[in-house]
Amino acid sequence: MAADLNLLVPEFRDKVLELLDKCLERGIEMRPNEGIRDPFKQGIYWRQSRTKEQVYKEINRLKDQGADFLAYCIESVGPRSGRHVTNTIPGVSWHQWGEALDCFWVLDGKAEWSLKKTVGGLNGYMVYASEAKKLGLDAGLYWTFVDGPHVQLRSVSNASHVYSIQRINNEMQIRFGES
Repeated sequence: MAADLNLLVPEFRDKVLELLDKCLERGIEMRPNEGIRDPFKQGIYWRQSRTKEQVYKEINRLKDQGADFLAYCIESVGPRSGRHVTNTIPGVSWHQWGEALDCFWVLDGKAEWSLKKTVGGLNGYMVYASEAKKLGLDAGLYWTFVDGPHVQLRSVSNASHVYSIQRINNEMQIRFGES
């Protein structure tokens, strides 16, 4: 899937375009693959590495806080399995706000996901993160939970540090709710 950069907030989109150009100038092609992500997809990513007990505990916590739509985003996607992708529940990820982007490194026409592989002494994700930082973006490569493909506009980890859970719930329902 290709990310539609026009769905990103304008300030972030402009920095992303500059970031991609800076990477290309250094011989690194980074290709956007996921920008705006609806909270249901976030629910899939969050849920796929958790037990049913963890899932229902979070659903109940959200409902107790009046965040029924966010709870629904987790509950409605059904049971999932897979590798751990995120610690961030639906609505709280900057992807839902158009302020985050994931890219992959294109090497010999293929997606390269290695954070260790180098070509000419360069790793695509290292270049990407370094250039992102120069532009004032937050790069997931530098986090404790390393996320090499991820960059975001804000240095604060997620929306729950900026907005109340009720505001996040309401905004997500307006943006992504089913009619």
